[in-house]
Formats: sequence, C-alpha cells, structure tokens
Amino acid sequence: MTLTFQLDPQIGPALRDDVLALWADVSNAGGAVGFVPPVTTEDIRPELVRHLAAMTEGRTRLLVGRDEEGAVAATAFFTYNQHRLQKHYIWLYTVMVHPRYQGKGYGRELMAAAADAARAFDGIEAIRLTCRGGTGADRFYAACGYKEVGRVPGAIRVAPGDDRDDITMLLPVA
Repeated sequence: MTLTFQLDPQIGPALRDDVLALWADVSNAGGAVGFVPPVTTEDIRPELVRHLAAMTEGRTRLLVGRDEEGAVAATAFFTYNQHRLQKHYIWLYTVMVHPRYQGKGYGRELMAAAADAARAFDGIEAIRLTCRGGTGADRFYAACGYKEVGRVPGAIRVAPGDDRDDITMLLPVA
C-alpha cells in the first residue's frame, strides 16, 4: 500500500480535525513535532490555527498523505521565507507520519512527495528543515538526501536537564 498525496487540499472541519488527531498521536508517540507528551488536540489547536492562518495568507502550504481508505496518514507544511534575500528556499515543518504507519516507508514517500512539490514552486532551489537531536530524525532525513548544514547544541529544551541539539538540514531541489 502507498499513500496518495495532495498539495493544498481544501481545509474543512474534517481535515482540520484529522490533522489535529494526527499531530496529537505523533506527539504522544514521542514524535518531535513541537510538543512533548502528553498532549491533547486542544493543546495543539492554537499551533494548527497559526498554520491555517499562514495558509490563508499564502505564506504556508500543506501536503497531505492519505492511506487507501482516505484517512490522513501523513502531513508536512511548507513555509515560504518572507525575507527578500532568502526567497530561494522553502522551510518544511511539522513533518508527520502516523505511528501505525511508521516503518512501512511512508516517511520516505512523504519526503519524496515534498521534494517533488517543492521542485514545482517558482524560484525555489532548496528545502530547509530543522529537527530535534537525539531522535534519529537527522539520520532519517540524511537517508532522504538532506545534508546537515547547521547545529545549535542544546537549543531545544525538552524538559529540565534534557536539552537537545537543533539541527538544520538542506535538500537542493533545483
């Protein structure tokens, strides 16, 4: 089974709730997507609302991966740079695959679909993303072709006494 990807889907209550549920499930399974477990969809809702507002303003785009039943199984948000000297690359945020699908290659499918989408964006030459050290995400992204281009030691405080590196990675797409 493979995922079916859609860029810029119509956002309605069902998709919004599905993305919230995915985000909570990924976070509660230990995924490094901006929260530390335990979290609820209500904890995440304000962050999703910010993403949705940026989408309305044309600053952010959503890529959704659906399983064969049509359920949301994966997402990633693209965010355009607002600085005039950095408009040639795009940021990839909140890269998620539902825990029940991890280990099935869906993460690689999501990253390939994100790269394909970015190649079609006018003027975009690369994708940048950050990931939390100590999770193995940097190895996953490297296996998808990304190169580490920066690291800030201890920049992410997961809990008192648990600081992680903030790792910046880059994938040329032009």
